[in-house]
Amino acid sequence: MWTGLKDPPDDELRMTCKNLAFSKMATKEILKRHYRPKIIDYGDYILIVAVTISRENKKIVYGEMQMIFGQSFILTVRRGEAMTNTPVRKRLEGSPDLIARGSDFVVAEILDGLADSYLALAGKFEADVEQLEQKMILHGFRESDVRKLYKMRRDLLRVHTSIAPVIEICTRMSVVNLAFVESDSQAYYRVVSDRVARIDDQMNALRESLAFAFEASQMIAQAHQTDITKKLASWAAILAVPTAIAGIYGMNFKDMPELDWQYGYPLVMLLMFLICGLLFRQFRKTGWL
Repeated sequence: MWTGLKDPPDDELRMTCKNLAFSKMATKEILKRHYRPKIIDYGDYILIVAVTISRENKKIVYGEMQMIFGQSFILTVRRGEAMTNTPVRKRLEGSPDLIARGSDFVVAEILDGLADSYLALAGKFEADVEQLEQKMILHGFRESDVRKLYKMRRDLLRVHTSIAPVIEICTRMSVVNLAFVESDSQAYYRVVSDRVARIDDQMNALRESLAFAFEASQMIAQAHQTDITKKLASWAAILAVPTAIAGIYGMNFKDMPELDWQYGYPLVMLLMFLICGLLFRQFRKTGWL
């Protein structure tokens, strides 16, 4: 028997728990809103809490999925923007042999579907990270891009804290010793655990890529500023020559060399252009200009 509830009122959920003969402690736990995945073994049944995550219009939306199952029964409680279990239901209804494998197998199917949603989320993040990296390489980061990068890294960290515990939950289910958990289902839980672990590694790699992109952008910006500084220093040195000569001859002292000489002016101009040209050539040769 599979009972599925979506955002149920507390009274309805409390009545459902009573009909399924759940303990007061379990009922209290089921009524709570959870923000981190967890697993609780009550002996005759198990409570698994998972966090559902979706990303629409660059915004992360979280939901909650509770699965309480024992011998021949399963109760699912979805809150918030939780994923639908309809695809899993249709697949199981189309294959009676899968349903016959028990509630433990159904929960593994639900967790596998949850892993699919995590994988789709990772694909969306990956596309955005690639777009940011290309923008950084071509144009560098602006202030708005840095804020976007920081927000994306924060989102990836929150996703990691929501996904990582699912690995431990599935690993624990793969070794739990209970009458209503079959060995075939335990193997399925190991597969799901490996899938979620790979997805979590992918999320962490994307977070590291964003950190590297930011550092690379900073290095590119510093290199660009260094080039500008070199050019400014080069032109300042070149312009210092005519400025110095003009400053000296602008003092208007009475006794100055070559003032009364016929070729004094063209000689000074030639010398000025020659020195400036040599400096320009030297700076161009060293790559400063």
